[in-house]
Amino acid sequence: MTLNVNRRVAMYAGVAALAAIGGVGVAWKRQELGAISPEALNSFWAAEFDTPAGESLSMKSLQGRPLVINFWATWCTPCIEEMPLIDAFFRENESKGWQVLGLAIDQPSRVRQFLTQFPVNYKIGLAGLNGTELGKLLGNDVGGLPFTVVLNADGQLILSKLGKLTANDIKKWVI
Repeated sequence: MTLNVNRRVAMYAGVAALAAIGGVGVAWKRQELGAISPEALNSFWAAEFDTPAGESLSMKSLQGRPLVINFWATWCTPCIEEMPLIDAFFRENESKGWQVLGLAIDQPSRVRQFLTQFPVNYKIGLAGLNGTELGKLLGNDVGGLPFTVVLNADGQLILSKLGKLTANDIKKWVI
């Protein structure tokens, strides 16, 4: 009987180890740098969003310089926690040509209220639910938040990340 229990434990441990290895492989694959299709980039550059101030913001106006696109929402705690890091990056690198765009996947009234309490120096677009679809086009298959895409001046993907940014993530943008 002890032999069967030991075999069973060993079998379960083996299955668990294989599952863990598979999970690590999937996570590693998700972190690999992938290209954004030309069609997806064309959709992004063709988009326009209202700003919290009620002005129109054309994505085409952002072409030709490095761009950080951060999808966020007021109800997303990791989104709010990373905003000061993104804002500091923008303030330090705006003079070097960097642009930052926060696309809010949220109700406009909530975004306006949030930004009166926690203002940022970078541009904000009110993307609403359409922003989720745009994020999926740019590589966010699961539609989660926060999601960040970094493009070089030619509009090519430098990197993307689903989840809260760290200071180390941001250091990789300006290589």
